[in-house]
Amino acid sequence: MLRHSFRSSLLLLTIVGGTTAAQTQTSPISYPAAARGTQVDVYHGISIADPYRWLEDTDSPETKAWVEAENRATDSFLATIPERAAIKNRLTELWNYARFSAPFKEGGRYFYFQNTGLQNQSVLYVQDGRGAAPRVLLDPNLLSPDGTVALSGQAASDDGHYLAYSISTSGSDWQELHVRDVNNARDLPDIVKWVKFSSIAWTHDNKGFFYSRYDEPTSGNKMTNVNRNHKIYYHRVGRPQSSDELIYDRPDQPDWLLFGSVTDDGQYLIITVAQGTDERNRLYFIDLDNPGKPEINNPVVRLIDRFDAKYEFVGNRRTMFYVRTDRNAPKGRIVAVSIDNPREERWNTIVGEAKDALVDATTAGNDIVANYLQDAHSSIRFFSASRDDRRDQLPRQPQQQQRNPATVYDDTSTAPIVTRGLPQTSGGFTPRGELALPGIGTVNEIHGKQGDDELFYSFTSFLYPTTVYRYDLKSRRNEVFRAPKVSFDPSRYETRQVFFASKDGTRVPMFITAKKGLQLDGNNPTLLYAYGGFNIPSTPSFSSANAGWLEMGGIYALANIRGGGEYGKDWHEGGMLAKKQNVFDDFIAAAEYLIREKYTSTPKLAIRGGSNGGLLVGAVMTQRPERFGATLPEVGVMDMLRFQKFTIGWAWTSDYGSSDNAEQFNYLRAYSPLHNIKQGTCYPPTLAFTADHDDRVVPGHTFKFIATLQAAQGCPNPVLVRIETKAGHGAGKPTTKQIDEAADRFAFLVRELRMKPALQ
Repeated sequence: MLRHSFRSSLLLLTIVGGTTAAQTQTSPISYPAAARGTQVDVYHGISIADPYRWLEDTDSPETKAWVEAENRATDSFLATIPERAAIKNRLTELWNYARFSAPFKEGGRYFYFQNTGLQNQSVLYVQDGRGAAPRVLLDPNLLSPDGTVALSGQAASDDGHYLAYSISTSGSDWQELHVRDVNNARDLPDIVKWVKFSSIAWTHDNKGFFYSRYDEPTSGNKMTNVNRNHKIYYHRVGRPQSSDELIYDRPDQPDWLLFGSVTDDGQYLIITVAQGTDERNRLYFIDLDNPGKPEINNPVVRLIDRFDAKYEFVGNRRTMFYVRTDRNAPKGRIVAVSIDNPREERWNTIVGEAKDALVDATTAGNDIVANYLQDAHSSIRFFSASRDDRRDQLPRQPQQQQRNPATVYDDTSTAPIVTRGLPQTSGGFTPRGELALPGIGTVNEIHGKQGDDELFYSFTSFLYPTTVYRYDLKSRRNEVFRAPKVSFDPSRYETRQVFFASKDGTRVPMFITAKKGLQLDGNNPTLLYAYGGFNIPSTPSFSSANAGWLEMGGIYALANIRGGGEYGKDWHEGGMLAKKQNVFDDFIAAAEYLIREKYTSTPKLAIRGGSNGGLLVGAVMTQRPERFGATLPEVGVMDMLRFQKFTIGWAWTSDYGSSDNAEQFNYLRAYSPLHNIKQGTCYPPTLAFTADHDDRVVPGHTFKFIATLQAAQGCPNPVLVRIETKAGHGAGKPTTKQIDEAADRFAFLVRELRMKPALQ
């Protein structure tokens, strides 16, 4: 983050009224003053003022004073909302239930996470066999008194003897690796630092693991410095980090990101070479020769050395690699690539492109398990090698009549869903059927390995708390492994999936969850959420916070807008670079649908989004300020002309473009939230969220946006910011902070949407 001079102490500034948007306050709010500097940047001959550049320096005394003053102003405002305490109490009750992750298995041991309800961090347990008693292996709550040290990654050795794990402090992307003996739950002396954006991959001799890191920063601010020159190292258990071996780096390609994984048979190190967040990548490998005595310094083989499509390693049978790709298949397919003859004309499609988007795949037992999205909800399909025809096929699923033809479904149902046609395959793979899920929702975890006779997965939906299932690959039977008990009655609510036309006529889906028997009179408080970027799909999931919102009489709407991965490559590319405006148009069209169909009205409609979704909220509220009753931009990318200058921001240019490019500068400037705030406009009531340790989307984005918006606001509608301390972009946030944040969010909406919730 750049430093810039700051003059004058903090003063109170009164904002006068305007007439554009609906006003919810009868008197203006006084905000901490933010001095306007004289910084001007020239982009391709065009001068752009950046008067709040000094707020990019999060460590300066002036910025810290501004942060403290803004938090005081926000706390003072929220303290006047009578319902705030009751909201927090009810959210605490809703959060207080036992939650589990899907287990993963190594060396006959089962590892899984459990949170008893209100623990700040989930605890890692281990069972020495499926029938053995679980025991605590690692409790992150003991690593800090306030729960701000989180377990951010973990991998057990092949024999289950060791656990390598990474911890993150205050939400930072920087990680520190440790090694724990699973037998006695004690740490070894090993400490590995300056790890970031890394996997952990053990060699099958159980003596060490591969990981990725950057060089230790030698100057500047480690929280805001640009990250370049990613490298893969190998750490041997019991040795100091100084003796770790460099496995692969590319100093000629400083923007490459390098990730290592070891195949289930221990034979190969797979190196995925990415360039920022671009979906395209290269695929390399190292033949380790003997899994029991791996040769980690063998040469790197560039299996697919072109940057023209996605190539994701799925699994292998000896020298035949299975790769998920969108090469000549925008919805995705799986090809078999022989490492002995990897020319593309020799590739064999083993799972062909389907009408639904193939978003993930793995191997378990003798199957390829493919995860598809059908209109933004999961469908899990199995494919087996023909030589395994002796294996029982999945039982045919009974056809089920649609309970609600008007696209309403009850996602609390336990009935199987209808089996759909599976894609054509060749090369010896046969479709075996589809996993019967509890309803329309999302499968978030699939844990299994080649040769296993079982896999575990988790399922969730808007009204279906995350439940863990075990699937027997031999008998093809499904059973509940861990089910939560939540203090919430889902039978009172229903989810409807609708489709609306965007500005250019594109058909866009949206999920709407609300109380059964809802009156469509335009008076329902509604929270509309979306993301729309980086090929990341937004799919149904349960949230204790959203359950509380439903109980308060709210509607929750999730729009599956372009830019995400709901419909494959074309859907993503339809909302990136010069087509980014499509994302905003889709979101505005979603809001207009909700208003047109009388679900809600402008004074009752709030919008929310985080990170890229924070950019989304910032863009639409500056383009259409009159459309929304309240806005909640969270950890958003608000300065589209400078985002690439901090930490990993340069990696997002694949989706956004860069102001360094004259053509891209023009469209970035056209929608950049910071640069489209207009003096005297009446903007909707706004509560922004950021965190002082966010080293992914640095808080300077939100700081500058809010300072500019407060100075420009043309009516008494509040413009506030909630700046969390000892927190980052969101991952690893303690439960207490999550509850506090959600309570403040809903208290703000109760006030600004003029709600009268019947709080339990």
